Amino acid sequence: MTRLRPDVVAFDVNETLLDLAPVRAALVEAGQAGTLLPTVFTRTLLTGCAAATTGTWCRFRDAFDAALAQETDLSAAQRSAVADAFKELAPHPDVEPALRRLTAAGIRVVTLSHGSPGVAEAGLARGGITPLVERTLSSEAIRAWKPAREVYLWAAGSCDVAPDRMALVAAHGWDVLGAQRAGLTGAWFPRSERTYPAVYEPPHVQAASLGGVVDALLALPGA
Repeated sequence: MTRLRPDVVAFDVNETLLDLAPVRAALVEAGQAGTLLPTVFTRTLLTGCAAATTGTWCRFRDAFDAALAQETDLSAAQRSAVADAFKELAPHPDVEPALRRLTAAGIRVVTLSHGSPGVAEAGLARGGITPLVERTLSSEAIRAWKPAREVYLWAAGSCDVAPDRMALVAAHGWDVLGAQRAGLTGAWFPRSERTYPAVYEPPHVQAASLGGVVDALLALPGA
């Protein structure tokens, strides 16, 4: 099936748009190795996805706290301070030009996360790019986690577009796979992952950088 140029492009937030460096710094300040962050972040995703899949949904912040408790001996207050660092995230340097290129082409831009409400908004504001984003969507509103199909369909419905006219850009292969299975156009680039998982169906769009992914989406044929 030929993919069409999307009317709306949704972006994953953590790692894809926003740099997790402040969370790493908070771990170090709490006496932990900064290299622990990928493990804690991955365990957070595992905890949240497993909870949602089994019908015991939890918030992102609670899943992150549980992951920290499993991987460290930090107190509840220390874990809370590390979690608060998510409010200090800022966009990667390549984000502003990528979003600006889309909006200049008349394509609507939104964010789609299962992260805590307010994180995307704070990060966009810190980067001065809030005007480029039409809305921020957190699947906490429907008590679900990506890559559940319902999250992507809810996002498309919230933007009043058919799933095949929305694209999802993410630096996580599992997120792109979930979007494609829901009928969206999936777009992947390497940020936190070196390669796209070979066990998944290939991404509809793939490039070496965020800017390359945006160029590829803009190059898709119109309706």
